Amino acid sequence: MKKMNWRLVSVALLGGTLLAACGNDEDGGNDGLNGNGNEEESAEAEESDADTTTLRLAENHPDDYPTTIGNEAFAENVYEYTDGRYEIEVYAGGQLGEESEVIEQLQLGSLEIARVNSVPLTEFSDDIGVLLMPFLFEDEEQKWDHLLGDAGEDLLDTLAGSGLVGLTYYDSGERSFYNSERPVSSPSDMEGLQIRVQSSDLAIAIVEALGAEATPMEYGEVYSALQTGVIDGAENNFPSYYTSNHYEVAEYFTLAGYQGVPEVVIASEDFWQDLSEEDQEAFEQAARDSVDVQREAWAELTEESREAVIENGNELIEVDDLGEWQDAVEPVYDEFGDEYSEWIERFQQ
Repeated sequence: MKKMNWRLVSVALLGGTLLAACGNDEDGGNDGLNGNGNEEESAEAEESDADTTTLRLAENHPDDYPTTIGNEAFAENVYEYTDGRYEIEVYAGGQLGEESEVIEQLQLGSLEIARVNSVPLTEFSDDIGVLLMPFLFEDEEQKWDHLLGDAGEDLLDTLAGSGLVGLTYYDSGERSFYNSERPVSSPSDMEGLQIRVQSSDLAIAIVEALGAEATPMEYGEVYSALQTGVIDGAENNFPSYYTSNHYEVAEYFTLAGYQGVPEVVIASEDFWQDLSEEDQEAFEQAARDSVDVQREAWAELTEESREAVIENGNELIEVDDLGEWQDAVEPVYDEFGDEYSEWIERFQQ
């Protein structure tokens, strides 16, 4: 029998023990390997988070409102178009303040993006006031062709230097008149009615041109004023007529569609200037691509509101020929038209 080399046996046994410890000991080797993997994944996640900039978008309508739905589509587009480098959180329901307050935050650079109505933007661009002119567009198709075309983009550019950047327009329908006294199918039927309007010279001029008496009033006061007879009627889009419950105290709604003031998605100029040209283009495209989603949601809400109002027994008065209404507001164009002549010509082509 050959004599064993105990030195070699000892080395072999030691090596086997080490291999067993590294490969089979669950409390040692495997935890060590998994730990290194988790650390790498955690580091990658932290690096990914560091590469994503979170922005805030202010919206004063509730979560299920069409403009908020549009905001969410815009946010998703931005995240996709920038490969996840920008993430937008939508703050609905006025969490960040009323429109005038969020506009100020945008100008100060303490907020990045917001959705507001065109009306308060007239304070920073006189030209945008053209969107308040009555019967400015022949129909909705012409309106959106122009708003999403060169003329609409050029109008947004007039905000330059105000601390604001216009990105796109959202739908807020057409404004019509409603009242508690009688069906109105022509301007002559408006004679003598007390109609609530926004506090604006142009809004007052439109109602007076139609033969009614304009009563400037805060929106929150309209329901009780209709209910108590302080005013006879007001004007707004169909969903607002329904969601504000004005339909409960003003049963006659005239489908005249005399004004179609759009909403606007705007950004802070301070934030905008920090973006690369490539990212600016991505944000602009993301905003434009969200318009169809927002408009579809608006159309659905309008139809839902219409059905609910009809079910309530309200009377909807169709206007087949808007010609006499357009003729009646000619004095408004005589008074304000010169100021907006360039834009009126472009939008009415």
